[in-house]
Amino acid sequence: MYYTDKKLQFPVRVEKPNAVFARALQQAIGGVEGEIRVALQYFFQAWGARGPTKYRDMLLSTATEEIGHIEMLATAVALNLENAPLSVQEDVAQDTVAGSVLNGMDFRHLLSTGLAALPSDANGVPFDASHVYASGNLAADMIANVTAEGSGRVLAVRLHNMTDDPGMKDMLSFLIARDTMHQQQWLAAIEDMGGLAASLPVPNSFPQTEEQADFSYAFINTFVDGVPPAEGRWTTGESLDGKGSFRLAQGRPLGDEPRLAPPRKNSGAQNEQIAGSIL
Repeated sequence: MYYTDKKLQFPVRVEKPNAVFARALQQAIGGVEGEIRVALQYFFQAWGARGPTKYRDMLLSTATEEIGHIEMLATAVALNLENAPLSVQEDVAQDTVAGSVLNGMDFRHLLSTGLAALPSDANGVPFDASHVYASGNLAADMIANVTAEGSGRVLAVRLHNMTDDPGMKDMLSFLIARDTMHQQQWLAAIEDMGGLAASLPVPNSFPQTEEQADFSYAFINTFVDGVPPAEGRWTTGESLDGKGSFRLAQGRPLGDEPRLAPPRKNSGAQNEQIAGSIL
């Protein structure tokens, strides 16, 4: 069960409404880097979490916080749209360059919501949950969460750099700070589970004796002959889990050319295909 006191987690104010920036803010709501994504990701990880309940509790708390971030951003979008033009005539009156505002707006802010936010990205594509990752493996999920917060922080920094509105910069600096903490807490959770080395490989419950061990720590170079391989920490020295040593291996085919059976009758293929003859 969830509750609200109707107050924002952090003040949201807009001194100079900007309908085009409202569209940019949509990416932080419904984009793949946005708050809807991480809120749902943390909720579904929590709702399916098995094992120590402290990880579930942490996920639930942070997921609920992310709802508050959606609320802040939706409020910011609405405030940025308060002086938006409602017609071409009004747009021209606001700016001597015809269509200068409307052409940069998301028309659905005008046509579908009456100058309010949408559950979509900056291009108007509705959020579809395709980037919500909840595997049931706590280590895999925490690593995915670090990535999610990293891409979200990159987006928030870019939005911060796009605006000169003091209120928007304050709000975004708060969201950037929360992304900093969330990156740290997911990494701390991995450490709490025994550390990254103990967690690797994910899942660590599969016996590595059943792997093709020759390839477990080999970086395969797929560049053509004569092109230097991409050598680095990943090609030499002890592996990060301490269970092997990295090595550089030249890519080479180990299997044969694939051969498929001829098409079956009534499969819609050509007669020559079905008979196995060459067209």
